Amino acid sequence: MDYVIILTMCASKKEARDIAGALLARRLAACANIIDLVESKFWWKGRMDSAKETLLILKTKKDNFVKIEKAINRLHSYEVPEIIALPIAAGNKNYLKWISDNAV
Repeated sequence: MDYVIILTMCASKKEARDIAGALLARRLAACANIIDLVESKFWWKGRMDSAKETLLILKTKKDNFVKIEKAINRLHSYEVPEIIALPIAAGNKNYLKWISDNAV
């Protein structure tokens, strides 16, 4: 089974909590970590911009990516939300099994 970590930046801690809660309730992710007050610098609509954001980190199975992407796009306030999946190359077997058991 393949596992991924999905990253998405949110406009606020509340938005990150709401998205995490929706995904966990549907059991699309086994775990969500929320890291508040991330300073982001980026290009947007032809100019350099910056924002204070909240990072949402999700642990799940690769097979759940499309459903998670759709849910984030529906729930997110950004016009173009960051939704990036990084493969988990290796991990504690018991932890990976826990992901399987909890992200159905």
